[in-house]
Order: sequence, then C-alpha cells, then structure tokens
Amino acid sequence: MTSKLPAQIMLPILVLLASGCTEARPPGGQPNILLIVADDMGYSDIGAFGGEIATPALDQLAQEGLRLSNFHVLPSCSPTRSVLLTGTDNHVAGIGTMGELLTPEMEGHPGYEGYLNFQVAALPEVLQESGYHTYMAGKWHLGTEQDTGPHARGFEETFILAIGGGSHWNDRKPLSPPQPMIYRRNGELVEELPDDFYSSKTYTDSLIEFIEHNRGDAKPFFAYLSYTAPHDPLHAPREYIDKYRGKYDQGWDHLREERLRALKQLGIVPEGAEPFPRLGSVTAWQELLPEERQVAARDMEVYAAMVDYMDEQIQRVFDYLREVGEYDNTLIIFFSDNGANGHPRTVYPGQTDAFLNSFDNSLANRGLRNSYIETGPGWAQASMSPSRLFKAFVSEGGIRSPFVVKLPGDMHNSGTLNHSFFHVRDIMPTILDIIDIDHPEAIAGRPVMAMQGTSLLDLFEGKIDSPSARVSRVGYELFGMKAFFDGDWKILWMAPPFGPGEWELFNLTRDPGELNDLAEDQPDRLATMIASWEQYKEENGVLDIRSGL
Repeated sequence: MTSKLPAQIMLPILVLLASGCTEARPPGGQPNILLIVADDMGYSDIGAFGGEIATPALDQLAQEGLRLSNFHVLPSCSPTRSVLLTGTDNHVAGIGTMGELLTPEMEGHPGYEGYLNFQVAALPEVLQESGYHTYMAGKWHLGTEQDTGPHARGFEETFILAIGGGSHWNDRKPLSPPQPMIYRRNGELVEELPDDFYSSKTYTDSLIEFIEHNRGDAKPFFAYLSYTAPHDPLHAPREYIDKYRGKYDQGWDHLREERLRALKQLGIVPEGAEPFPRLGSVTAWQELLPEERQVAARDMEVYAAMVDYMDEQIQRVFDYLREVGEYDNTLIIFFSDNGANGHPRTVYPGQTDAFLNSFDNSLANRGLRNSYIETGPGWAQASMSPSRLFKAFVSEGGIRSPFVVKLPGDMHNSGTLNHSFFHVRDIMPTILDIIDIDHPEAIAGRPVMAMQGTSLLDLFEGKIDSPSARVSRVGYELFGMKAFFDGDWKILWMAPPFGPGEWELFNLTRDPGELNDLAEDQPDRLATMIASWEQYKEENGVLDIRSGL
C-alpha cells in the first residue's frame, strides 16, 4: 500500500510563560518525552558549546537544563541509533556494522543483521506498552523494509526516511545510486513529497501534527525528532545561506582556534587543552587559491545555515508545547549522533561519475537544489576541536557529542555544566527511571536482552556529581577500529594511516586531543584495559575484522 503525504497542519507559534512545575515526576501524571537528534553535527556548532552559529532555541534549553561535556556516542549514524533506542551495545542490537557495509564474512552472524534486531526491546515498544503515545519524524536508518521500520517497533505515528540520508529537497536524489530515498508514513511508502518539502521543516510539521492528533486525551507522549541536518549533501534555503555570507572567509584554521578558545572560556574543555593538529591532507587556508577559499567558505556557510534552520524548527516545537501547556511537563534531550563529517561524497559505496557529474555545484548553486557538497575535513576538524579526527573514527572526534537535557519541571541545577563521562547506552535506562517504568524481560511475546546502560537520573537532578565507575567502562568496535574507556583513561586502536596499527593509551582529562600516547609509560594499565576490551568483545559477539573505511 502507498500513500501521499497529506498537507501539513499549520499551527500558530505563541511563546507562553513557564507553568512552574518543580518535580521531575509531576503529580498530574507521567511526563512527556521529546528526544531530538541532529545528524553529523559538530561538538562546538551550537552556541551553548562555543559555536558562532545562531542557535537561540538550544542555547535557551541549555540555560533551563544541564549540559554534559563528556557525552559519547558511536562513530556513525545507525550504530548510535541502535544503542540509543535499546540501551545495549550496537553488536547486540543488530548493527555490528552499518547495513550498507556488511561484508560476506559478517552475514548470518548474530548482531550483524543490518537492522534493529528483535532480541532487543526498542524504547517505543516499552513506552507504548506502558500507555504512551509514540511518534517519530525523520531519519530511521535501522532497517529499510516495512517489517524492520519504526512502525513495526512500537511507534504509533511516523513519517520517516528509512535510509541514512540524501537530498533535503523533494527531488529525492540519494547519497549514491544504490541507496534510493525511501520515505514511509505509518509503515506505508510515500510516493510523492509536497512541493515545499525541506527535511527539517517537514519533519517538524509532521511531529507537531502527530502530537496535535491526540492532544487532550490525558496520555503522555514520546516524540522522537530525528533530523537529517546537517548531514550531507548540504542544503539550505537561500536566505539562510545569505545570512552567513562572508562569515567563514578567514578559513578553517581560524575557526578551529576560535572554537577552541570559546570552549575554554565556557569551561567545557580544560584551559591547557592542546588540539589535534590539522591533517596533512588539509591545505592551510592561506595556501589555497582565492577561488578555492571562496568555494570552501560557501560550503561552511551552507552548513551553518542548516544548523540555524534546524534550531528554528526546534523552537517551533518548543513554542507549540508551551502553547498547549505541555512544555514544563516534558523531558527534553538533544544531542548529535556522531562527530562532524569530514569525508568526501565519494566515500558512499556505489558512486558513479555519471551520478556525481549530474549535479550543479557552481558557486551560485552550492547548497541549493541539485547541488551535492560537503564540509570536508578542514571544517570538520574545526567543529570537533580539540578532538582527533571526526565522524567514522573511534577517536574522540568521531564519538564526542554535545548533550543538553531538561527534566520536567524546574531544575535547581539549571544552566550548569557537568564533565562526567556519559554514554548513549545510558539514555534509555535514564528515561525509564524518570518515568518509573521497568525494562521488560519480554515484549510482544518475545524474550528480550537486558539493557547494558545505567540510569543517570541522580546526576541529571544534581544529587550526585559523578556516576559510578561502571558508567565509564565502555567498549567500542566499528569498521575494525577499537577503543575502551575506563574512567579518565582510553585505549585506542586504528590502522594506518589514521593510527599506528597498535593499541594507544590516553588520559583524556589531561589530553582530550589524544596527542600523548602513554602505552610505553604505563604497560600494566594498557594490558589491563586490553583485557577488558577482549572481555567486551566476547560478551557482545564482536567480530574483530575490518570493514568500511
């Protein structure tokens, strides 16, 4: 069956005063949950984390809530989302690698299904069984078929992009020819997008529409707003691009310095933090030809416009919730699914010259319809400073994300910053703790794995300054790259040319840029942490083989 996306409900935007709730669990009933995820957004892009891009909605949210400076995700989109929605490791949840990058030796191996498997309980399944309305708009990327989509995993109303990305306009031009842009509404294929479709706008329209459908029935809602901004190809309305004209003419080297300075001033990174150096493959800004600088600056202008526009859409949701009296009774979480993207479009499998040459990437059209551009490594490193590298790597530049949370009611610790290690696997346990729901042993008649994450409600409420040591003991493997965290310490393995092809050891508190390898200085600690990673590998069914990059 197919359907055409109906005309969106246009709702007035009214900013009302807060109602003054003071408890994390309001006496009037269970709180709503609004989970907002940006796609490939850098660590310091929003103002609350030192960025120059206009993000007043998220900056205000940070003033009302709590910022976490040491929040970690997975290196790429679908693995992060699998952990987010299950509270388990990505290898347990079915995304041992991205579905697009499954190799023959992975096929048939448990945990490498390439979609969110059924041995885990998805958060919307648990919430739906507990009496919540469950809504989703935006990127799914956890299964392309109807029976592996969000409508089959507990979401009541959905409008989603099934795959990882593509055009932000209604022309549906994909990231690469083998990845057609599949949109579904409530499990049914959407054949035609509206003429005024723009991803961030239409996802926001849809989510507000879903909430409005059932407003007033006294049931709380879980709303998952999964933007595809600012994932490449970079697209934004012209007037938003024009807003940033000339903003980045001083280049990526200057921006890296400015972002790091702002992070230090905000106390997000230590004053003595040294940044990972500009990659040797990235030309110093002043050595570029004038026309090269003009093109590169335009690409960052488009990227900034996407983040700016997304923030305006988030403000629309906040304003709507205030209008209907639900803002103060809503748990709100915002983060990015991985580090900024520094890879060229040719990294996507199945690209052809004919496809890439079909776009108009002239300076006048960059960021508009039928263009295909990306920020590249220079700007990505600036967005992730002081961290090492960017998206797709298990170094800090690939897995550190800005995180903002506002609990229902007024928070006595609002506007504060916490430096405790916190992982995306802990979000689902924390949500269930806030609403006082136990994780089930079975759901929809099937047994499910227990969550591996830990609730951080006490941390969010300011009752403790740091969680238990267990929270910071986390293993990683993706694309053959490996890491393990234990408190302030991290071991990292990456093959050449991105790493030495052997384990490195870093103290991230003193060395957030992963510059000073302490493996030779502390062999006992290194050996203990390698043994911990091997245990993680066995417990989670990790195949220690290379794929992807």
